[in-house]
Amino acid sequence: MKSGAVPKTVDEYLAGIPEPAHSTLQHIRKVIQSVVPRETTEVISYGIPMFKYKGMLVGYAAYKKHCSLFPTGSGVERFKEELKDYSTDKGTIRFPPDKPLPDELLRKIVKARVAENKEWD
Repeated sequence: MKSGAVPKTVDEYLAGIPEPAHSTLQHIRKVIQSVVPRETTEVISYGIPMFKYKGMLVGYAAYKKHCSLFPTGSGVERFKEELKDYSTDKGTIRFPPDKPLPDELLRKIVKARVAENKEWD
């Protein structure tokens, strides 16, 4: 993406991400798509890709030296033991672009967020 340009679609966002982060985020997107309800939509919110189902579910992004998953504070807190090898803070999990979160952990986090959003609906 051109500096300062805000992407309008997830595909546009991903097109502007260099390797290895591009492949990592594409993979994360596919894993998330495999477990969310079919009514889930993908949007750009705050300039990054987000999945939306009965509210925001989870987002992801690439930065200069890391990638991040944004499962909200509860998504980090609930899995803090499994995330102990990652840099985290409230609502954010950071990982190297060439070492994404394990698929099974990502699925568990997303499924937990879906269940949470269903409760609040």
